[in-house]
Amino acid sequence: MLDDTLKSQLQQYLGMLRQPIQLIASLDDSATGVEMRALLETIVSLSDKVTLDTSGVDARKPSFVVARAGETQGVRFAGLPLGHEFTSLVLALLWTGGHPPKVEQDVIDSIKALDGNFNFEVYMSLSCHNCPDVVQALSLMAILNPKVKTVVIEGGAFQQEVTEREIMAVPMVFLNGQVFGSGRMDVAEIVAKLDVNAAQRDAAKLQAKDPFDVLIVGGGPAGAAAAVYAARKGIRVGVAAERFGGQVNDTMAIENYISVLETDGPKFAAALEAQVRHYEVDIMNLQRADKLIPAAQPGGLVGVQMANGATLQARSVILSTGARWRNVNVPGEQEYKNKGVAYCPHCDGPLFKGKRVAVIGGGNSGVEAAIDLAGIVQHVTLIEFADQLKADAVLVSKLKSLPNVTIHVNAQTTEITGADGKVNGLKYKDRVSGQEHLVPLEGVFVQIGLVPNTEFLKGTVELSRFGEIVVDAKGHTNVEGVFAAGDCTTVPYKQIVIAAGEGAKAALSAFDHLIRLPVADPVAA
Repeated sequence: MLDDTLKSQLQQYLGMLRQPIQLIASLDDSATGVEMRALLETIVSLSDKVTLDTSGVDARKPSFVVARAGETQGVRFAGLPLGHEFTSLVLALLWTGGHPPKVEQDVIDSIKALDGNFNFEVYMSLSCHNCPDVVQALSLMAILNPKVKTVVIEGGAFQQEVTEREIMAVPMVFLNGQVFGSGRMDVAEIVAKLDVNAAQRDAAKLQAKDPFDVLIVGGGPAGAAAAVYAARKGIRVGVAAERFGGQVNDTMAIENYISVLETDGPKFAAALEAQVRHYEVDIMNLQRADKLIPAAQPGGLVGVQMANGATLQARSVILSTGARWRNVNVPGEQEYKNKGVAYCPHCDGPLFKGKRVAVIGGGNSGVEAAIDLAGIVQHVTLIEFADQLKADAVLVSKLKSLPNVTIHVNAQTTEITGADGKVNGLKYKDRVSGQEHLVPLEGVFVQIGLVPNTEFLKGTVELSRFGEIVVDAKGHTNVEGVFAAGDCTTVPYKQIVIAAGEGAKAALSAFDHLIRLPVADPVAA
């Protein structure tokens, strides 16, 4: 079940337990049940602070609860928490055993203050790199607050539930039997959705902040690099980010960032945040900018109005709001989103095991997605608008070698069809013959590039016809004291390493701007 290396690591972690815990298992004779028993017995063998009780009678079998000794409530895992979720299991063991979580105290206080009955069910897949954040957040909430109950369900082990609840994307969270949310969420986001007064309190805290020397809007690679370079100048720096790490959080493999041979998006995003925090930058997460307010006079303060109504002020601003997945914008896309229409093949691919899917897009991301999916699903149909695939030749060659892949070029997607609330086909038009075609299938993965997150800047900052912020070679925008960097700008080639470099450049430009501002007249005594 666990190799010697994992056993050794797990034993070291279990040595951090401060109080005894118990595993209460509800098992059956299935293959998963047998594997679960072996996993639990291994855990028990590695620590004298862990005991196993196999008398559980939960309706979901196989499953087990991680609880404090003498208690029966805790985090329940239905199915095996391995793969990406092994870390979630380890953290549940540690937190239940009294090891303190690495979460800000105000978030912990907010969790403990939640009042009501919160019964969470979170469906995940073992290959989903977005799922652990959600699983770990809901696990922590159940451990800290007895009014929160969390069940973590591995979709592959409970296929009937997945089918009955029409779950076609993970992570998928239900609260008290109703859909609560899908996709990546961290603990602060979840608590904010439950705490109706959170936005008001956040707004008051932001409004009370003193002006920054440099305020960075966006926390992806560009924003993180800008924060580090600016903070190293010894000035007051803040980062307001809707989601720190940005789209990097949704990237599976990163193998082209110089000096880092291989990593994944969540690890890379965590490393970015750790380095920014090392320089004591004021990170304001879960904050979306709604409006840029240029300085009233040269050298004055620039304002950034947030979605919660607060306004942050700074002597200079760096816009690094990044980009998001581009929609194909055809009938059925929004209607069947998370009901067969997906954007992350790594996360949601396993849910389509043995089924037919399409990938829209013939660039690197589309072809990589098709190759990945071909190893899981019954058949992949790739739809490309242009007359040839735009991906790297080595990827195209690999794709064409796969027996369960069909490629259509000069193909314009016209509709995603469905019935009974889920996808059942895709329509496309042959751009040469004009003939319409219908491909029966169960899933559609959209992989057609990015759109910049700049809608809130229209009418304030100069944008290109693609919505990108127009910048010069030093990251200046057309607004004094406002700079921009990363995927939201006109700089070509949307790559992590390029965004990071542009962020550093924008920070240096912002600092150059600050040191050239006139010295304020001293206030009379």
